[in-house]
Amino acid sequence: MANSLPVLTFNPSADDYVWTFGGAPPLARVKSGDTLELFTEDCFAGRVRSEKDLVTEVCEFPFLNPQTGPFYVEGAEPGDTLAVHFVSIEPARDWAASTTVPLFGALTSTHTTATLQPPLPERVWIWQLDRERRTCLFRAHDSDTEVELPMDPMHGTVGVAPANLEVRSALVPDAHGGNMDTPEMRAGVTCYLGVNVAGALFSLGDGHARQGEGETCGVAVETAMNTVITIELVKGVPTPWPRLESDTHIMTAGSARPLEDAFRIAQVDLVQWVARDYGLSELDAYQLVTQGVESPLANVCDTNYTSVAKMRKAFLPSGTSAYGVHETLRERAAAYLAG
Repeated sequence: MANSLPVLTFNPSADDYVWTFGGAPPLARVKSGDTLELFTEDCFAGRVRSEKDLVTEVCEFPFLNPQTGPFYVEGAEPGDTLAVHFVSIEPARDWAASTTVPLFGALTSTHTTATLQPPLPERVWIWQLDRERRTCLFRAHDSDTEVELPMDPMHGTVGVAPANLEVRSALVPDAHGGNMDTPEMRAGVTCYLGVNVAGALFSLGDGHARQGEGETCGVAVETAMNTVITIELVKGVPTPWPRLESDTHIMTAGSARPLEDAFRIAQVDLVQWVARDYGLSELDAYQLVTQGVESPLANVCDTNYTSVAKMRKAFLPSGTSAYGVHETLRERAAAYLAG
């Protein structure tokens, strides 16, 4: 059955990557129902390979977060929604890199939170990935400490072209998606993105072997990924902010500064989603969400911060989301994996 599915493979060359959402010609044209096998490079474009490779010396700002894409989705028009289901996300290497970067991160002075303190020292940690045991090995610099953490692969950057002729850096999250850095963007999850331009122009990158909520130092366990996605176009259903659906939760992501505005965006969007699709008035949805919501932080370090609002499906009235495609995409993913 899997062999009969439309499967397209893309392994970009160095010249194929893009660094923005919007403003770049499509890498390829794809159709609703296609399954894509993709390679994505890490956020450093593969240039940080040892503890001696300091980001400020080997990387060229703003050429960070190379994206695989964009993909022009046939028939996608403004007002539609692109559903992107993550079939699998697997590290392409047995190592990953994380760093501190001067004037970047949640617990240091930054360009926008300016102080007279000197920047934190710049350091690189190389994490060893055991892809069979599904672990990430941390080795301390200043002691003999080693700690294994569970592998939890995800994509930090997933998005479409923005509205209003905008071109946004791949470092920025907003209503189009982008660099949201939420650990919820893992295999088995469907991401819903509102289409703003003809063809949607979908891209993704910034693979993380794992990341804590908030991405506090600004850098996750960064690695190249072999990722399989399957896509579906939902016609005539708008999506104002990125939404996610797993087997157990529906989720919304809001990105802004200050952080409380990102929180408000995610919470309002979740309330409106529950009201629209599950037969509740907005005030009743507000009360239900207030008492049942989980509110993890995605990032508190990027150009915009990202907050997530999660609601267990078990807490929702019986009914089906207007998207109505997550279960179908799960079946398609299972067929691909079985093949």
